[in-house]
Amino acid sequence: MQKKLTITLDEKVYNGLHKVIGRRRISKYIESLVRPQVLTQDLEEQYRQMAQDEAAEAEALEWAEATLGDVADEAR
Repeated sequence: MQKKLTITLDEKVYNGLHKVIGRRRISKYIESLVRPQVLTQDLEEQYRQMAQDEAAEAEALEWAEATLGDVADEAR
């Protein structure tokens, strides 16, 4: 369910949003910026789901170990 919100912005910010983001895209843009700041429970759930993906976890571990080897080879 979506809710409508009225906000007040500086005129330059308002004009910049229309110029850079474009009409009819501003709400989606603002939501994408705000969502991670206010829905931390969703983020935690997403991390839990990612951790349950054994194939992705194995791939991430392999990548991390390979990267560690690269760092060990660098000159100090």
